[in-house]
Amino acid sequence: MSDTIFALATAPGRAAVAVIRLSGPGTRAALAALGGRAARPRRASLRTLRDAGGAPLDRALTLFFPSPRSYTGEDCAELHLHGGAGVVDAVTRALLALGLRLAEPGEFTRRAFENGKLDLDQAEAVADLVEAESAAQARQALGQLAGALGARYETWRERLIDALAQLEAAVDFPDEEIPADVTAKAREGLRSLAAELDRAVADEARGRRVREGYRVAVVGAPNAGKSSLINALLGRDAAIVAAEPGTTRDIIEAPLIIDGFKVLLADTAGLRAPAGAVEAEGVRRARAWAAGADLRLWVADRSGRTAAWKQAVGAVVAGDICVLNKTDLEEGPDGPDIRGAAADLGLAVLSVSLRNEGARGVWEGLSLRVRTDLAGSDFPAATAGRHAALLHEARDHLRRAVDALDEPELAAEDARLAARALARISGRIDADDILGRVFATFCIGK
Repeated sequence: MSDTIFALATAPGRAAVAVIRLSGPGTRAALAALGGRAARPRRASLRTLRDAGGAPLDRALTLFFPSPRSYTGEDCAELHLHGGAGVVDAVTRALLALGLRLAEPGEFTRRAFENGKLDLDQAEAVADLVEAESAAQARQALGQLAGALGARYETWRERLIDALAQLEAAVDFPDEEIPADVTAKAREGLRSLAAELDRAVADEARGRRVREGYRVAVVGAPNAGKSSLINALLGRDAAIVAAEPGTTRDIIEAPLIIDGFKVLLADTAGLRAPAGAVEAEGVRRARAWAAGADLRLWVADRSGRTAAWKQAVGAVVAGDICVLNKTDLEEGPDGPDIRGAAADLGLAVLSVSLRNEGARGVWEGLSLRVRTDLAGSDFPAATAGRHAALLHEARDHLRRAVDALDEPELAAEDARLAARALARISGRIDADDILGRVFATFCIGK
């Protein structure tokens, strides 16, 4: 890349300090032009920055990171300015006058990837770390940036290459001194790896949930206490509470942090036979959101006598939580029926009175579920949709390879495609190390 880019690395607006980053072959010359003398590598220098006419722009700290030991692998620099908008604008104009251009979104990290400083999954982690809203999201992004995700996929890819080398040797060099049990060894390795990928696929949603937020739908009949529960969990009035049925007609989403994990709560329309087209659309959206949620809190009125709770039964599944509300009131005929339905569906039941701080028990139950579903000792096998899709692709090719081991040519092709899918996670695909492994392992042509 021949051009030199720059961009404001801190948030725009009034601040104590503003940082402008530079990257590219013209970085050193730009620093010299602004500061009057050559930059010293990796030393913070206090300089008076001046424009081309010699007018002072700011008294600033400058840092220079020569290639290749920099974030992007190119010559890089940082200008630590006073944070006023006028200062930032003046320095921006001076840099443009020197022939630098404003960076495009993500261009610094893209250059880091293209120059081999980061794998593709690590580059994605940079964006995740910037966007992190919870401690768990930050931890996951830091682990990915440190190479935990890439290392896991690279280990799988290396094992695939070993098995593929054995299959290729049996197919391409039948007259050489190849051990007779090569195919059997390949079979053992592929089956073991296939089992690991099956477990990883089963666990892939955990990383996505941490990254995007654990989705919890609050569902139930009108006036069961859904909006009251939402407000109590959030500690503020986010949803309208009223005695009139059908008050909530659209999805009201609200984020909160539980035990360091981001949770996205959704208050949904009361599930009943709708009275009009608008409410019908609200009910449809409520059922759709609930169907895609990671967990549903079914709020039911134990004091009821109308069996209205039955309208919500179809929205919950085994493993969800039934919040049996209004324990401060006399139990009606609906109470035993709701408990029976919850037992039949395999739901945990929390009996509470939301009027009397019952949300604390719901919070504790929700906290336990979030920790159970999201915490894990191993780094997740996928943290984004792209990773999950490639993981599924690799697993499917590997299964076909195992099934086709009686025909080594077909098995080798599927093993090769599985390795390619795994390599695409980190953005590194190198077909040559298959042949290299064959020669290194079996000493072909000695």
